[in-house]
Amino acid sequence: MMDVQSALFYVFSATMLFAAFRVITARNPVHAALYLVLAFFQASGIWMLLRAEFLSIALVLVYVGAVMVLFLFVVMMLDINIDSIRQGFWKHFPLAATMGAVIALELAAVLLGGFRISEPQMHAAPSIAVPAAVVASMPVDVASAAVGAASAPDVGHVVVAQASNTKELGVLLYTEYLYPVQIAALILLVALIAAIALTLRARKDSKYQNPADQVRVKARDRVALVKMEAVKPPFAPAAEEEKSA
Repeated sequence: MMDVQSALFYVFSATMLFAAFRVITARNPVHAALYLVLAFFQASGIWMLLRAEFLSIALVLVYVGAVMVLFLFVVMMLDINIDSIRQGFWKHFPLAATMGAVIALELAAVLLGGFRISEPQMHAAPSIAVPAAVVASMPVDVASAAVGAASAPDVGHVVVAQASNTKELGVLLYTEYLYPVQIAALILLVALIAAIALTLRARKDSKYQNPADQVRVKARDRVALVKMEAVKPPFAPAAEEEKSA
């Protein structure tokens, strides 16, 4: 009988395949982007079933929360002409189909080769019974480790300890791979600043204020007092008659 986890896996897989098919067959690019978001959510659910919670949450936050939302807004703001995109589709279809078939064959070769690999049989480690008196006389850390190892689940005939994927990845990134992570962050920051600098264009009709001029401004430069005589302009009757006429 199928359990709940297997049923959820088949549901997520079927929905993801349907969404991926609709990404490439949808006529509206906005609908295609929304189907891609749905495919990412289903892939995140499959990662969660595989107990890879870090990858699942990262897929939702990075791809769905940032990349796809940005892509969706760009598609909506560009107002893409669908007819111009469809021009020349059948002209390039044979080359695209050939490349797709080659990629599918490569993926099939890799996956089938991975399934054929037989893992070596791991023998069960001999269990050592520790008397209660010995455990009581051990230090607290050693005694808890012995009890934890005894109560850990037996997966593949190997006693493994309970651990968190997110914690282990975080410890690994910020201990052994600290400098590569910082270098990657610096490169991304430089790329972000460069992208802003390249897309910034000075426009003649845009209003711009120079902060340096604002700092150096003085009170006498703000207001100019002009002395004028309080006289009444001469009366022009001819101009008034022309206006009335």
